[in-house]
Amino acid sequence: MATEQEREDLIAMLADQRELFRITLRGIDDEQARRRTTVSELTLGGLLHHLVSCERHWTTVIVRRDENAELDVSKFGGEYVMAAEETVAGLLATWDEVAAATAELIRTVDSLDVSIPTPTSPWVPERIWQSVRYTVLHILREIAHHSGHADIIREALDGANSTQQRAS
Repeated sequence: MATEQEREDLIAMLADQRELFRITLRGIDDEQARRRTTVSELTLGGLLHHLVSCERHWTTVIVRRDENAELDVSKFGGEYVMAAEETVAGLLATWDEVAAATAELIRTVDSLDVSIPTPTSPWVPERIWQSVRYTVLHILREIAHHSGHADIIREALDGANSTQQRAS
């Protein structure tokens, strides 16, 4: 059974990883957030959009526990795109709301050990069950993984990186 300390550790680690990503965005305007700086299609704004969407998706999976859920892949076209009506400030504010809801969920979910169904998808057609803990750690992995992408994109944009930015 998860202890209160484990739950708070998960919340703190998620917050730390979000902060590292936010540091990479320091001083970036909306135009820069949409700019490709590598051969990849990824942009800082697109990554931010994805992380907000990803965290919201997985916390919804934890709450709903829908044994019939299927991933709607038709929405993936814009998953890594900062839409024309979106702004860095707006996405960050939304992420703050999502993060607060995630922290509340971690604190109040019945158990981190309970097994929940995950949505099926074309690449995972069979239903997989995983613990709430594993699902929260997946969110953490997504943020950490894309923080590395963001750092490379930012460095190619203007030479800044999260290590230098963190120190200032």
